[in-house]
Amino acid sequence: MTQFEQVTPFLHVPDLQKALDFFTDILGFTVPFREEGYAYIHRETVGFRLLEAEQDQTAAGSRRFAYYIDVRDVDALYAELKPKLDTLPPGDVHGPADKPYGQRELLVLAPDGELIVFGMELSDGTG
Repeated sequence: MTQFEQVTPFLHVPDLQKALDFFTDILGFTVPFREEGYAYIHRETVGFRLLEAEQDQTAAGSRRFAYYIDVRDVDALYAELKPKLDTLPPGDVHGPADKPYGQRELLVLAPDGELIVFGMELSDGTG
C-alpha cells in the first residue's frame, strides 16, 4: 500500500483573506477548512496550507512549518520509520498526535531547522 498522497506546502501570507480571495476567485480553489489565521485550500490534486504570519514570524515556537506531506496512515508510517527516528536527538520528533484542527500528525525536525510534517485527516472529517 502506498502511503504518500500529496505534498501541501505552507504558504506564509501577510493577509489571509486577500490570499483566499486570490486562490478562490482567480484560481478556482475551494476552502475545505478555515479557522483564525489558517486555511486549507484545495483544487483537484493540489493543496496549500495558508498561514497568516508577518514576514519574520514563525509557527510552532521557533520552528516554521513549510513542508506538509499528506499520508494515508500516519501511524503505519511512524511504525515504519520509528527505528530510524529513534536515532534522532531528543525533541526532534513529535507524535503522531491528534490536532484540534482535525489532523493526526507526525512532526520531524529536519537538519535545516524546518519541520517536515506527515499528516492525515482524522476519520470524523473535521480536517
